[in-house]
Amino acid sequence: MSSPIRSRSSVRGFLLLSCMALAACGQANGTPLPAPPASQPASAPVAAATASAAVPVSVPEVSVPTSGSLAPLVESVKGAVVNVEVQSRPRIATRGDLPFPPGLAERFGLPFQGQPRGEPRGPVQQGLGSGFLIDDRGTVLTNNHVVEGAEHVRVKLDDGRAFDAEVLGRDPLTDVALLRLEGAPKGLPFVALGDSDATRVGDFLVAIGNPFGLASSVSSGILSARARDIHSGPYDDFLQTDAAINPGNSGGPLFNLKGEVIGMNTAIIRDATGIGFAVPSNLIRSLLPQLEKSGVVRRGWLGLSVQDLTPDLGKALGLDVDKGALIANVNPGSPGAKAGLRDDDVITEVEGKPITSAGTLTRTVGLLQPDSRVKVHVLREGKPLELQVTLGTRPALEGEPQVMPRDESTAPAQQRLGLRLMDDPEGNGARVAAVEPGSPAERADIPPGALLRQVGNRKVTSAAEAAEVLRSASSGTTLLLRVQPPRSDVALLRALTVP
Repeated sequence: MSSPIRSRSSVRGFLLLSCMALAACGQANGTPLPAPPASQPASAPVAAATASAAVPVSVPEVSVPTSGSLAPLVESVKGAVVNVEVQSRPRIATRGDLPFPPGLAERFGLPFQGQPRGEPRGPVQQGLGSGFLIDDRGTVLTNNHVVEGAEHVRVKLDDGRAFDAEVLGRDPLTDVALLRLEGAPKGLPFVALGDSDATRVGDFLVAIGNPFGLASSVSSGILSARARDIHSGPYDDFLQTDAAINPGNSGGPLFNLKGEVIGMNTAIIRDATGIGFAVPSNLIRSLLPQLEKSGVVRRGWLGLSVQDLTPDLGKALGLDVDKGALIANVNPGSPGAKAGLRDDDVITEVEGKPITSAGTLTRTVGLLQPDSRVKVHVLREGKPLELQVTLGTRPALEGEPQVMPRDESTAPAQQRLGLRLMDDPEGNGARVAAVEPGSPAERADIPPGALLRQVGNRKVTSAAEAAEVLRSASSGTTLLLRVQPPRSDVALLRALTVP
C-alpha cells in the first residue's frame, strides 16, 4: 500500500488517508469505557444517539464536561478507536512500459491495455489506518481503501491487545468497510453512530486516529461544510472539517461533543491545511445491514441519464422551478421506462425526499433497496405527476472496483469461480456483475458487465440458472460459455475451467 494512496479524484489533489506503517500502536488506557463525564449544557446543538439497526447492542452514554476541557470526552471514547494494520501484495499490470497496480488506472482515468495477468506478485506492503468498534463483540468500521486487497488484517486496541480481523464487507463507492475481530472477548469498548444530519456547520468536532502511526492522536475543530462532492464517486456526500487529519487517520471516527460518531475520516486535499472530509454516519448506518448480511451493497436503479436542472433549462422548458434532476435519456426496458418516465421529465421528489440535482437523485435512489416500489414526483410539461416505480439493481459500471458477495444464494459457485452474477435488469439473462482478480473467471477472459446466454449445454435466463450449472460442474471440468460483452451485440465463446 503506497503512502499516501490517491483517490479516484486525485487529479484534483484529493488524497485518501491510509499510510505506510511508521510506528507500533501505542498502549494506553483500555476497556471498558470509563464512566461518562458531566452532562453537556442544554444549549449544545447535538442530536441524541441513534444506534445502528444492524448492531443491536446498548449504547454507552457520553457527554461533554462543563469545564471546557475535552479530556473527559476523549477518555470516554478513545478505548474504542483502533489501529488497523494491513499486509497486501498487489497484482501488477502494465500500461505501455510502465507497471502500476490495478485500481490506480481507474483513479487517474487511464484504461488498462489488455487484461491483468495472474495472481498477486508484487512485494508485500504494510499499510496502516484507523477504525472504531461499534459493538462489544468486535465489529469494526474503517475505510474500504484501508483494507482493499488485504491478505492479512490485524487490529490493535488502545489498551495494547491485538486481534486478527476478517473483512466482513466492503463498499468501494462510499469507501466503507466492516471488519470482525477473530477470537475477541465480549465486553469490548465501543462507540455509537450519531445523527450526522443533526450536526450543524460550526459545531465542535473531535477526531481520533493513528496519523503516521502515532496511535491515539486527538485533534479538534468544527464542521466546516456539509454535502461536499469531491468527485471521488457517484455517492459523494462528505462532511468537511478543519480538525487536523492526516495519512493514517483513514477510517478513524469524527465525534460530536456527546461522544457520538458523526463521520468517518476519509480524505484530505493535497497541500491544504484544515480541509478534511468524512463519510457521514447516517450514510454508513444505511449500509450496515447489507454489509453484515452479504458483504456487498446492492443499490436501487432507475435506468436514466440525468443532469442538473438549471435556471436557463427551466426557462427553456417553460417551468417555474430551477432545481431538480432533468431526464436526458431513459434506457429502453429500464425500471424508469417501465414506470412511464420520459425524456425531459424533471424529477423533483423520490419517496418524500426533495430532489434538487442529478447527484441528489443518484444518492437517494442508490440508498433504496432494489425491487422496492417507490413514489417518484415529476414535472412533465409543467404539470406535476406522481409515478410508482419498481427499482432495479444498479449494474456495475466499467472500471468500478467490485466486491464478491459473502452469502447470496448464488455465492457458492461464484466464490469458487471468482465471478458475481445478477439478473439482467432488462430480463435478458444472467449478468456478470463482478470478476475477482486472479480467479478462473478472469483467466477465462469473462468481462464484468457481460451477459451470460449459455453455460455448458444450457441456455440460461437468470442468475440462479447460471449458478446452478456452475455449482454442479465437477472439478477439472471445462465449461463452454456463450458471453455477450457489454455494449456489443455479438456473442463470444469462452472456456471456463472449474477448479
